[in-house]
Amino acid sequence: MAVGSGTTPGPEPLAASRPSRVVLAVCRVAVGLLWIQNVSWKHPPRFGNKSDPPRDLYDWTLKGVENEVFAPWAWLVEHVILPHFAVFAWAAFAVEACLGAFLLVGLATRFWALVGLAQTTAITFSVLNTPHEWFWSYILMYVAHLALLATAAGRAYGVDGALRPVWRQQGGRFSRLLLRTS
Repeated sequence: MAVGSGTTPGPEPLAASRPSRVVLAVCRVAVGLLWIQNVSWKHPPRFGNKSDPPRDLYDWTLKGVENEVFAPWAWLVEHVILPHFAVFAWAAFAVEACLGAFLLVGLATRFWALVGLAQTTAITFSVLNTPHEWFWSYILMYVAHLALLATAAGRAYGVDGALRPVWRQQGGRFSRLLLRTS
């Protein structure tokens, strides 16, 4: 910028420096690995249902009723989710596996950060009041997903960053969707 030109530079992008981009990529990968690890203790096809005593995902789902956090959520768990547990369990398994995979590679990162916020809310409403749960872990999950959303972290060493120029050139409906979700 020339001195005396009368224009002031705009704010620098959040990830303008290489160290910032590396840190964003590390955070994105770490959150992706968190979700992959979270899938590892869910054991299809029964997910701990039909066990005596209940275990795994089924046991943690029961805690959503036994240790009520939010009354409407506890009602939903008791009257909708538990009676249809297999559908719920497979959906949770698929969502968390996709969260881990897409965040790990950095594809549609903003969309998956929103999904992560929603899944964190479901988990929080289910187990926050369970004995020995550390409430800060849920706050940290919210903060991590908000940071991924706000910074478009997939653009830092992720598929989003590599393919955005291609999506911009193609200009089709799917490309525009990918641009918005990245």
